Amino acid sequence: MTHLCSRILQYCVGLYVLAAVAFTTWFYVLSPILGSVWSLKASRKDLLASSHAHEASSRRALTLLSDALEVDLDLDHGIPLDDNHWADTWPPGYASPEVLSLPRLGHFGTALGIAIREETLLSKAFSEAIHPTRIIPFYFKAIGSVASDDVTITTLVTNNRFRVFKQLVERYRGPISVTIHIPLPLHSSFSSLKPDHPSKVALNNLHALYASSPLFSEYVDVHLALSPFTSALSAGSVPSPEGEGGRQFNVWRNAARMFARTEFVMMLDVDFAVCTDWRGAVRDALRAAALPRNRHDTRTERKRLHGINSADVVQELREGTAALVVPAFEYVKQEEGVDQRTFPADKQALLKLAQASPPIIASFHASWAPGHNSTDYERYYSIAPGSHTVYKVEQYQSAYEPYVITSKRVSWCDERFVGYGGNKAACLFEMYLSGVSFYVLSDHFLIHQSHKYEEEARREEVRKFHRYIVVGALYSPLYVRSGSRIGSCIRTSRRNAA
Repeated sequence: MTHLCSRILQYCVGLYVLAAVAFTTWFYVLSPILGSVWSLKASRKDLLASSHAHEASSRRALTLLSDALEVDLDLDHGIPLDDNHWADTWPPGYASPEVLSLPRLGHFGTALGIAIREETLLSKAFSEAIHPTRIIPFYFKAIGSVASDDVTITTLVTNNRFRVFKQLVERYRGPISVTIHIPLPLHSSFSSLKPDHPSKVALNNLHALYASSPLFSEYVDVHLALSPFTSALSAGSVPSPEGEGGRQFNVWRNAARMFARTEFVMMLDVDFAVCTDWRGAVRDALRAAALPRNRHDTRTERKRLHGINSADVVQELREGTAALVVPAFEYVKQEEGVDQRTFPADKQALLKLAQASPPIIASFHASWAPGHNSTDYERYYSIAPGSHTVYKVEQYQSAYEPYVITSKRVSWCDERFVGYGGNKAACLFEMYLSGVSFYVLSDHFLIHQSHKYEEEARREEVRKFHRYIVVGALYSPLYVRSGSRIGSCIRTSRRNAA
């Protein structure tokens, strides 16, 4: 009996040792080796995919740039497309059938690849768009290097605004992520369309535009939005010759921000001129805040508590709880605001024009007070140029729609808003309700480049209706709490909408 027990004990000890050796070998030897192999395979696959994408982009860029001297941005004679162009046809879904690999670490440090079709990912990302809408990310991808702490201008462009978009690219000379809408009839292809079809002409013009200046390939990422809609989706609407795709502005804004390759973005309309270097000011503040501080720096910080270099403001910006407002202006006489080359380039020059008698420049859309009055222009005028001051927006209105620099982490724009009126205000209002504080940059400004508005379309898409949706459908009384930021905003919004 004792001998039997001894044999059983030896057997158990042997099994334990065998299991321990197997586990140790797996954990310390095999698992790291397999993990490295999986990582190498994934890296090689990503590298090949990236290489193929880069080669395709390079071939396209070389084809365009080879004729760059002949283009000169003649948007009536764009570069014809190859019939086999990869963006040529409507697929059965929203996007390409490519499989995206999301690397993950599994148990015991092994690398696992989670695959998801690009079509599935984008269909979820833009599920509230009016479908069918197809988003093609990085139709053109800039070859210039991008720093994570840079500021990307995110904007949207329809094919009738290409010339003013080129001016924005030339003035900013920094990263730009743009969504360009091009109408494409359902169940058709570009190659099947006649040469003079508006959709084919628009895509040819886009190629001509991108080839017209090396600044595009250096700084601009282009994302296409294809849809069969050629006008605002409302009863009795007349199809627009420009094909503005139901004007799904918030869908296009979200696409431009989603594919921006920097941590910070500036949500800007394409027809605004970048007059001052707010990009450099923000980057300098981010770098300064990242430096180690001593007691002397802390005392200095107290003195510049209200400056753009304030550690609190910079920290909020990084965390996605601050938005930096760049005040917007326009010329009182529209004909004087056509040529960006004549616009003031610093605050001192701006103040001379704004304080002239009569004023030559005024706040943007001054006749629509709720749109920009929360910026408090009188306070802006009272701050001396060069002070590097920021001040907080104290009286927020639900219709407020400034141009802001934020982290990419702020709330997304509600894609149910289409057409003119209220779409950007709803986007910013949701940011505010989520806890984002707005700070005005007192040394910087933007100026609107004058152009003819589509007044018929604007009358059709009534602002008051959109304001009612903002406060009614989106932010229902369920969220109204007396004395809270949400409650006070909704009460104010209902008074404005009445």
